Amino acid sequence: MTGHLQREIEKIKKEILSLGALVEDRFKKAVSSIRTEDLVLAQQIIDTDFEVDELEIEIEEECLKILALYQPVATDLRVLVAIIKINNDLERIADYAVNIAKRFKTSSENPNKFRYDYTAMGEQTAKMLRMSLDSLVRMDADMAYEVRDMDADVNIMRNEAYDSMKQDIQKHPDMVGEIINMYLISRHLERIGDHTTNIAEEVIYLIEGEIVRHT
Repeated sequence: MTGHLQREIEKIKKEILSLGALVEDRFKKAVSSIRTEDLVLAQQIIDTDFEVDELEIEIEEECLKILALYQPVATDLRVLVAIIKINNDLERIADYAVNIAKRFKTSSENPNKFRYDYTAMGEQTAKMLRMSLDSLVRMDADMAYEVRDMDADVNIMRNEAYDSMKQDIQKHPDMVGEIINMYLISRHLERIGDHTTNIAEEVIYLIEGEIVRHT
């Protein structure tokens, strides 16, 4: 039974990494659609969200099947619990990528266009996601801790966006709705940073067996 269990766990590890690669690609495209003002790319992200949802459900069902069939303990159980949580975080990141594409699409359809440069915030968040997935592949706790530390920078950028657009509302009271719509992109990016941090914390849990949330 041990051999069968290990093969199933290795299979599910490959699937979660495939989902991670898919989600990372969607997120990068969402940020790119804003920078390049590519409505076709934004719509593509919206239309293909079901692919992430289907894979997320498949991975969760596989994990539950393994838990029921093999009743793993110790390290194997920890791996499966971590994968279930990471699976959920990746699906939420993909949802926020779709929300970013929708916000940009709504903004582009508005005759009173307002733009905010999200390049730095997008790059920082994308780097966090890349590193969190790399830390999972390499089982690198130091890299995972680094991701946790980087989240503070994303929060600062979110606050800067808020302060900047608050001033813009005072200057352009006729564009309040459009400015708020663009500000919400910073909220989506900040939440992606949070879920990426969650992934890093699960990697730490996998390696060290210690729950570091809220510490």
